[in-house]
Amino acid sequence: MLEPVVCVHGGAWDIPENLWPDSIEGVKLAARRGYQVLDDGGSVVDAAEAAVVVLEDCPAFDAGKGSVLTYDEEVEMDAIIMRGAGLEAGSVAAIRNIANPVKVARLIMEKTPHIVLAGEGANKFAEAHGVKQVDPDTLVTPYARHELEKYKTFNKTVYSLFNKTDQKGCDTVGCVVVGSSGATAAATSTGGITAKMPGRVGDSPIVGAGAYADDQTGAVSTTGHGESIIKVCLARHIISLMEKGQTPKESIRDSLQYMESRVKGFGGAIAVSRIGQVATHYSTPRMPWAYVKAGELHFGIHPGQHCTEEL
Repeated sequence: MLEPVVCVHGGAWDIPENLWPDSIEGVKLAARRGYQVLDDGGSVVDAAEAAVVVLEDCPAFDAGKGSVLTYDEEVEMDAIIMRGAGLEAGSVAAIRNIANPVKVARLIMEKTPHIVLAGEGANKFAEAHGVKQVDPDTLVTPYARHELEKYKTFNKTVYSLFNKTDQKGCDTVGCVVVGSSGATAAATSTGGITAKMPGRVGDSPIVGAGAYADDQTGAVSTTGHGESIIKVCLARHIISLMEKGQTPKESIRDSLQYMESRVKGFGGAIAVSRIGQVATHYSTPRMPWAYVKAGELHFGIHPGQHCTEEL
């Protein structure tokens, strides 16, 4: 029997100082929540979903209730959840007016033969399965409105926001879990990029890009510039290196270096292995992360920072 692990992240980007406290507290709360679900007898998928719901409900993060705005001042969200036992997955793309897109992603995984539902179809599916729509204004923070106004004023392109020295608005959330039996799960959720074109879909809902879980190897959730992550299939790239014997830490580090060298993209990831190893790594200025293992909560946000607390 393994020591279970629940690990979460709050997005890899240049997080402004005023968001540091809420970002750290948010990931700590999410990791605790996911671990509690496991401890209460829930499945790894239950734990991953519960942790991401906490992150979606925290307005400090660009997911759910803290989502950024499209150029047309709308909220369009993406999310994925994956069970490593049978490579099962469900995801939503460009869904609107839903507080917790990860819940809809799980319903797609468990109630349909499909993997991805997008836009209006995703919303109709959610409504048919009892997921209530919310007032879109409840998903928008003053920070999101300010960021859109700033980008429109200075006419900055979406792609200028993801270079090494100007990492902004790259705030995906995610969770990876390995249970005591070696079962794995991963989930990722995002509001996307400030000022994105309506209908733009990033890496988060794409199997092998935004997340991947395979009980034979481990689980990964990624964050960063979505188009770059899609090009290199970042989550699957990390898993492939783990399959070759590298540790999760080495696999994330080398995969991020590969993404930077091939497509000049930056980001981060969290990973667990089927034997209970856990790692976080990022090539951006900051990434809030937390994990629970063996009765201890580990967390950080700055490069090289690693704090611990007892549960």
